[in-house]
Amino acid sequence: MIMTNERYSTNDDLLTYVKGLKHEFPHLDLNAYQDQMESIFSKKGETERSQLYHEMVLKALDEMDETAPDWTYVAERVYLKSLYEQVRERRGALEGTTYPDFYELLVTLREKGVYSSLLLNHYDEEEIRSLSEVIEPARDLKFTYIGLRTLADRYLARDHERLLYELPQERFLVIAMTLMAQEPKEKRAFYVKEAYWAISQLYMTVATPTLANAGKDYGQLSSCFIDTVDDSLQGIFDSNTDIANLSKAGGGIGAYLGKIRSQGSDIRGYKGVSSGVIPWMKQLNNTAVSVDQLGQRQGAIAVYLDVWHPDIFRFLDAKLNNGDERLRTHDLFTGVCIPDLFMEAVQDRDDWHLFDPHEVRSVMGFSLEDYYDEKDGEGSFREKYALCVANEALSRKTVPAIDIMKRMMISQLETGTPYMFYRDEVNRKNPNSHKGMVYCSNLCTEITQNQSATTVSEHYTEEGKIITVKEPGDFVVCNLSSINLGRAVPAGALERLIPIQMRMLDNVIDLNTITVLQAQLTNHKYRGVGLGTFGWHHLLANEGIRWESEEAVDYSDKLYERIAYLSIEASKELAKEKGSYPVFEGSEWETGAYFDKRGYKSTDACDWEDLKEEVQEYGVRNGYMMAVAPNSSTSIIAGSTASIDPIFQKFYSEEKKNYKIPVTAPDLNRANYWYYKSAYDIDQKWSIRQNAARQRHMDQSVSFNLYVRNNIKAKDLLELHIVAWKEKLKTTYYTRSTSTQDLEECESCSS
Repeated sequence: MIMTNERYSTNDDLLTYVKGLKHEFPHLDLNAYQDQMESIFSKKGETERSQLYHEMVLKALDEMDETAPDWTYVAERVYLKSLYEQVRERRGALEGTTYPDFYELLVTLREKGVYSSLLLNHYDEEEIRSLSEVIEPARDLKFTYIGLRTLADRYLARDHERLLYELPQERFLVIAMTLMAQEPKEKRAFYVKEAYWAISQLYMTVATPTLANAGKDYGQLSSCFIDTVDDSLQGIFDSNTDIANLSKAGGGIGAYLGKIRSQGSDIRGYKGVSSGVIPWMKQLNNTAVSVDQLGQRQGAIAVYLDVWHPDIFRFLDAKLNNGDERLRTHDLFTGVCIPDLFMEAVQDRDDWHLFDPHEVRSVMGFSLEDYYDEKDGEGSFREKYALCVANEALSRKTVPAIDIMKRMMISQLETGTPYMFYRDEVNRKNPNSHKGMVYCSNLCTEITQNQSATTVSEHYTEEGKIITVKEPGDFVVCNLSSINLGRAVPAGALERLIPIQMRMLDNVIDLNTITVLQAQLTNHKYRGVGLGTFGWHHLLANEGIRWESEEAVDYSDKLYERIAYLSIEASKELAKEKGSYPVFEGSEWETGAYFDKRGYKSTDACDWEDLKEEVQEYGVRNGYMMAVAPNSSTSIIAGSTASIDPIFQKFYSEEKKNYKIPVTAPDLNRANYWYYKSAYDIDQKWSIRQNAARQRHMDQSVSFNLYVRNNIKAKDLLELHIVAWKEKLKTTYYTRSTSTQDLEECESCSS
């Protein structure tokens, strides 16, 4: 139940406040808390009063159970009032004020070095004061306790002493104003108000870096980056430096290592001297640990390797908890790049050949990783692979393909990784294959954009200077935002929401200042964004649709087709206004192949034929548009379920550093109780089928987890991977397995 009665958020009389809560929640016993509130009311010191608030909230939550899920809103009200009081006293506002002067907040935090000067430079005082009138304090009541707590702890602006200055609706308005700062002044107010509406209604969320850093004097706005590491000492160390610089600003990193020569390869003709990829993984592991993200969390890096690389076994063992620690990289995440030919070999129990990429380049004159199968069952990768197999001058290791797959599954059950990256399907559906190819994905497996390595050279000038020259490769940038399906779809908001959301995403590209210049260049070259979703299980439960049903698969197909249509249409409208992305010409958007490959036909909901013609005429603003991210933190803030995942449990505790917060499934009630079936009690083939229907409409990929019991048989886990590949999934994310204590009876079935 979402409360919208504003009087409780603005009333200064705390006793009346509790009485109001008692009136609104008559089935909950609040009498014990009236005494506590009287004690709080008598305390004059801010610190002591805030501590008492906190203790009261935790006590309330300790008594929370599935029969009284409204406790989360009671606790939210109490905590919200604490935030109001902290900010009011700190900003010198009058008693009874919920939201103090917004313009003065911008000035104060700019002087304190928290905010940048962007808003004050782009907006005059009159405009800022006018826009501040859009703030709706009542929308603070849409949060659950854990949602508000997460927002306050991690994202609201604080000074350098960690003292809170900013309130939730101010954060949302700052984001809206930041993302619209460079829009034409005559239209800007409208766009700011639309963006604020979208965020404050919790119909959507911006990516974590945007949520945390918009308007502030540090950090950047993009979520993730993908680098392709060159097979040279200079290239490897330069990549490490680039990754460190991006990590410190809050970006997650994906790194493709498939071009690096294997252990035992030659260096400058000396045989057997290369140490392979593991030492460079160790270096990246140290970077992830030592270069943290402004003290909030350590760096997050995923590394990918091709399944034909000779170091594949050592790579798969790198996260295991046993074995030689000198070969372990526990703080990295791993992903394997898999061609169709390997999956066929696994199915047929055939042998698989491992080739050193450096030797292939030297002997064969081409790079095996630069090819993929353009069609199902045929294409240039298998042709080049066959040439390598047939050339006796080329050294190789030959192993049963199933042995590699077994090692992958062992690692997945112990560590959750490696991620699976089905490279042929990714590249077959790449709308910008005219300008390159995709070697791997990002930290969360939803981004698939063109990549290439940056190369470095040095030379002297006549003046005796040493000049370093970089030939920039495609260094991928992910700009993300997600629709809250659990709120936006029932409200009928998609048609209004997606155009402003795509504008916000596109503006991130122009506002960002990325320290790695080749990433900045790539960002503007493709103008790639990733509009995604969360709250899928929330939506299904409230719609009364069983997860394991044809109805859910069909609903996924129709809903994501509509989202895709609206996203492409919005990007086309932006192109008419601002121009297409620079390499639109020759893309599958321009040729129409993007629409043909997906078999789109016009329906009552989506006029695909007209949209295809308009895209060919006007272009699109963004070379990449859609990707479904994990959304774990932002879905908590928005009070919904994460990404396209089923819930873990109907009722659980979210663990923080020094306390736990009980949480219930969103809008849990008797009508939707059964529909909230645990992820570990769901037949994963239904999840795969849903995602296959969804993936057809995503030009990039989806952060898709597999949930399995820890006692799953190898043949059953293998079957899930085979089904995922056959259903044309581009990637799979974690393989999440239960611990022994999680093996309980399904609550939904038992109820």
